Amino acid sequence: MTLRITISTILLLALTGCSSPKQPASQPQRALCGTGDPMTQTTLYFGLNRPQGAAITEAEWQSFVDEQVTPRFQDGLTVFAAKGQWMGNDGRLARENSRALLLIHAPNQTSEHKIEALRTLYKQHFAQDAVMRVDNPVCVAF
Repeated sequence: MTLRITISTILLLALTGCSSPKQPASQPQRALCGTGDPMTQTTLYFGLNRPQGAAITEAEWQSFVDEQVTPRFQDGLTVFAAKGQWMGNDGRLARENSRALLLIHAPNQTSEHKIEALRTLYKQHFAQDAVMRVDNPVCVAF
């Protein structure tokens, strides 16, 4: 299964994300967040179809979240159902049930390694070609 989302969907996601004003070199990012903290919002899109065989079940997905995602992001995460679609190489519209994983994290190497580990593990375990990743700078306050 190849997880692809149409160009318009990608652009829509990018354009609807948090857009921050241009920051002068001398002004720190924290000042732009006001009372919030500068963080990164990463959304990962996991396709649920296998290239061969049955679709990934809800139990298999939940096991992946419990065993791989939660230990890496113990502070919290959000999972929501999604439906991806794209134009295949054969000119036919392809549709696929998916799961989107939204993570809010510090923009550092530790988070980067954890996210890339999730993408790699999912692709290997479920025979996927890709796990789409979208990153946006955000300001977070609780």
